[in-house]
Amino acid sequence: MTLEELASVRTFPVQRGRRIAPGWWWSASTGRLVHYGFGAMRTQIMLLDHDPQVVALACSPVELAWLGEDDTVAVHAPHLMARLRDGSGLLVDCVGSEGVPTRLADRAAAMAAAARAVGWHYRIARPPDPVLAANVRWLSGYRHPRHGNRTAMERVVGLFAQPLPLIEGVRRLGEPIAAWPVVFHALWSGVLSAPLDQPLHERTMATTTATRAAG
Repeated sequence: MTLEELASVRTFPVQRGRRIAPGWWWSASTGRLVHYGFGAMRTQIMLLDHDPQVVALACSPVELAWLGEDDTVAVHAPHLMARLRDGSGLLVDCVGSEGVPTRLADRAAAMAAAARAVGWHYRIARPPDPVLAANVRWLSGYRHPRHGNRTAMERVVGLFAQPLPLIEGVRRLGEPIAAWPVVFHALWSGVLSAPLDQPLHERTMATTTATRAAG
């Protein structure tokens, strides 16, 4: 069993006043559910699931312990672990708009050093740009493979070989009600590239990614 297949070593209790309660995210990268404890964590899972370099995700599958400067034992379990395409790993702690808590800031250097020692990476993930988050959140609704079979994706690759407004590609693909989910899935999965840091709309220019075009 790989590290990303392990159960979480921590729990996330429901807290009064939090807008988003603990829940589960279905990962398109692995076809499995990933647990999250709060809203900022769910957002980072979504962004990692959208990242083409990520092949697996897990909620807190590992806990690290070390001796602090005063010889007391420090323990920390990062919120998320991601397996990257090159085989290395990424440990992630998620923070909201309130910033990095003092306790986490004190442990970040030790976590980064431990990750480097095994060829991994560590980062504290802060809230993303709101426009990017909104666009990826919309596309995530079409992340399931049922929205893009191989034949449909091959057609998308051909249609968007040159930059084209989304609506033009949709019209050429077929019935809009059926074609839009295919195009959104292509944007989610990286078959198509578009400027997701700008508001997504029907005239947004999209094109087949370089790797798909080369394939």
